[in-house]
Amino acid sequence: MILTTHILAGAVIGRAIQNPYEVAGLAIAVHFALDLFPHGDYLNKKSSFKEFWKVAIDLTIGLGAVYAIFFSRDIASAENLRNIVIGIFFSLLPDGTTIMYWKMGMKFLKPLKKFHEKLHYYPDFSPKRQFRLKNNLLDIAISLVALLTLISLR
Repeated sequence: MILTTHILAGAVIGRAIQNPYEVAGLAIAVHFALDLFPHGDYLNKKSSFKEFWKVAIDLTIGLGAVYAIFFSRDIASAENLRNIVIGIFFSLLPDGTTIMYWKMGMKFLKPLKKFHEKLHYYPDFSPKRQFRLKNNLLDIAISLVALLTLISLR
């Protein structure tokens, strides 16, 4: 899944659940559940740091959407902000630990990385893991559902 999908899902969890500990745990679980769906990825094991501009754009879109909804709706409170931030952080954490293992050499994260890798429907470098519209239609649909849910929550 692209980061925007995880961000929107984490924000929905943070907005819908009041207990921050439940938000954190559920956001991690939902991240792993979303990665079970077939999807394309814009980075792979051969990607270099030069390609991380894609991550910056993805983060900007996802966080920008949440920011716009948060401040345009009547939900701007400290508790809502805290829970949404927790939801987003923990929904991104599994990908963050993968990057820490992959690019920063934090070998103690290898078991988590292996688990995370096994969840992906198609293996690395499969044509179905390429980042293109056909491979990301479900990703887009999940993002739209999460976006509409976030907008509709009061």
